[in-house]
Amino acid sequence: MAFPLLPGSEQNGQSRPAPRRGLRVVLLGAVATAALTGALTTGFVSPHSAVAETAAPIAAQAPSASPVSFADVVDHVRDAVVSVKVKITETADASDDDDDNSDSPRPGQIPRLQPGDPLERFFKRFGQPGMPHPGGPGKPHSAQAQGSGFIISSDGYVVTNNHVVEKATEVTLTTDEGKTLHATVVGTDKKTDLALLKIKEDGSYPHVKFSSATPRVGDWVIAVGNPFGLGGTVTAGIVSARGRDIGAGPYDDFLQIDAPVNRGNSGGPTFNTLGDVVGVNTAIFSPSGGSVGIGFAIPSETAQSIIASLKDKGAVARGWIGVQIQPVTDEIADSLGLKSSKGALVADAQDNSPAKEAGIKSGDVILGVNGERVDGPRDLAKKVAALGPGKKADLLYWHDGAEKTVAVKLGSLPDEKEAAKPAALQDNSALAGLGLKLAPASSVQGAGNDGVVVADIDPEGSAAQKGLRVGDLILEAGGRAVSKPSEIAAIIADAKKDGRKAVLLRVKSGEGTRFVAVATNPAS
Repeated sequence: MAFPLLPGSEQNGQSRPAPRRGLRVVLLGAVATAALTGALTTGFVSPHSAVAETAAPIAAQAPSASPVSFADVVDHVRDAVVSVKVKITETADASDDDDDNSDSPRPGQIPRLQPGDPLERFFKRFGQPGMPHPGGPGKPHSAQAQGSGFIISSDGYVVTNNHVVEKATEVTLTTDEGKTLHATVVGTDKKTDLALLKIKEDGSYPHVKFSSATPRVGDWVIAVGNPFGLGGTVTAGIVSARGRDIGAGPYDDFLQIDAPVNRGNSGGPTFNTLGDVVGVNTAIFSPSGGSVGIGFAIPSETAQSIIASLKDKGAVARGWIGVQIQPVTDEIADSLGLKSSKGALVADAQDNSPAKEAGIKSGDVILGVNGERVDGPRDLAKKVAALGPGKKADLLYWHDGAEKTVAVKLGSLPDEKEAAKPAALQDNSALAGLGLKLAPASSVQGAGNDGVVVADIDPEGSAAQKGLRVGDLILEAGGRAVSKPSEIAAIIADAKKDGRKAVLLRVKSGEGTRFVAVATNPAS
């Protein structure tokens, strides 16, 4: 059974999960359904200016021993924590109700009701999934979402999650005392799920500050927020782990905490016992929809730099070298003559990219950036993104059995619209659907010059079910000799357009040469 990370913001009392990826879990929900999509850094951007602090931040004294009570800390911080409510305008889509052509409800969805059912009017009134929206299909309608946030400066800057305020047409904040304030969205960053708001009303507001110390596993933490729309709520626990990758994006670096957080806690702060913010609550891992003691928070060191960039420019700029990378398996390391599996294998270098211009090629392994060794693809992406566009970086890489160094001038990470444009790398969706990652045989030492090597494979993917394994050499696809992954992807795509259900691969392995039929539409 897959246990989803359930949304932390609520819309009309109902949260919808975001698309699944990575560990088969879902990030905390979107403002009324917007999901966090993966891409770059968890805040490794040098701030150009500090977030405004015109008054002494709220802080409590550290206890001399494990606290008997958190009441003093809570008294110091609770006035800076707010409930965030947003209004958005959506267009009802028939696919919301009928996309699965099934009468079975999706998780969190009510069963379909027959016309005249006594419950029909109740659910229609509250806009539940599975019921027609007022005004009919395709008509714009208002929706609400809610979460949590916290004030970080006396002049009223507020931190929350991007998915809480994404697509918002109106944002209101409610303080612990019940006062309602209006706010504008200064900037958002989908890649780290962070957003910065500014209170419209003038005034000097109670606020908290980010911690300058990294919490240790086992340290006490306190989560404050607005679970289930109940209002200010406090829970306590410990830091369970650091550096968690939950499949939210290529730069996951979450704190795992066991302080109970639930729907509506999204964007709320996690404090240490000094009253400093050590994390921004973002996701939970749960089979039931409620807390089971596994929550995830964006670390303060990530949030600080992202928020500073949002305040300064309204957006976050990240460095980019333009390579598609993948982990180095033990088999790949051995075939390339590497002593360890650390580093990032370049599956392809994009045309006109900084890496391509510097001579980085498919089959090279990037080992370090500016003298710091790279553990894997995620670590490389963080380091490059942190440097920012226009900066120079010395890349240490493995090429033809030897280490080399090259200077690269970093570009700017393309936005999502640019990244979605057709390109050689985007042509390989067919391979991703099969659960395959391929590399030209010529780039893998000992594989020869003909064919394409299976560099990595999803053990649950359709290709693995057909018997393909890491290290297999694909010589032909659809009766044609191949030497590049893109050629196989193109052949599969053409076969799909022609209505064929499968493509025949000629595969060479340790057991000999054989043919394997792979589906052109693995999901079907």
